[in-house]
Amino acid sequence: MAAKSPAAVAPKRPVLSVSARKIKDNAADWHNLMMKWETLNNNGFTTANKIVNLKIGTQFKDNKLEIECDNIASDCGKLSPSYNEELETFCAELLGTLENMAKIQLKMEKLCSTTKGICDLETYYENGDCRTPLFHTWPTTYFYEVSFKLTEMYKKEIRLKQTIVQEIAHTADQDLMMVYLSSWLYQPYIESSSKLLLESMLLETGHRQV
Repeated sequence: MAAKSPAAVAPKRPVLSVSARKIKDNAADWHNLMMKWETLNNNGFTTANKIVNLKIGTQFKDNKLEIECDNIASDCGKLSPSYNEELETFCAELLGTLENMAKIQLKMEKLCSTTKGICDLETYYENGDCRTPLFHTWPTTYFYEVSFKLTEMYKKEIRLKQTIVQEIAHTADQDLMMVYLSSWLYQPYIESSSKLLLESMLLETGHRQV
C-alpha cells in the first residue's frame, strides 16, 4: 500500500477540536462574568441609593436649619463630621464596586479578542471559509459577532457608570440624583437582547439542554 503524502494529513481535525473546546469555555466565561456583573450592579445601586438618601436627608435638615438659624451665627449651617465620614465611606464603596466592574469589562474584551483569534484560525484552516459549525448550527464567525455585540454593550455601560460615580456625590439637584440612580439600576446600554444572546450561545455550545 502506498504511503500517504504529507499533504493528505490535514491538521484541520485537531484544530477544530481545540477551537470547539475553547469556544465552549468562552461561553461559560461569558455566563459567569455577566452574573458577577449583575451582582456588582445590584451592590452598586444599594450604595448609590445610600449616597442619594444621605444627601437628600442632609438637604432637608439644612433647609430647616436655614429657617431656624436665620439670625444665628453661620456655624449653625455647617455640615457635621459624621455626614462627611458617611459620604466618604459610601463613595469609596461605590468606587470599589466600579473598579471591580471595570475588571470584568476588560475580561469581556479579552474573551472577544480570543474568539476573534479562533475565528481567524478557523478561516485559515478552512481556506477562507469558516461557515462549518463547530457544534450545531453556528459558524465560528457568529460566536465572534455575539461576543462583539456584548462587549460593546458593556463597554458603553462602564463609561456611563464612571460618569455616575464621578458626579453623584457632587450634585445638589435631586432630580439629577434620581436620574443617576435609575441609570445605574436599569443599565440603558445593556440591551434586553444580551440575555437572549447569552442563552443562545450556551445552548449552541451544549451548556444548556434543548
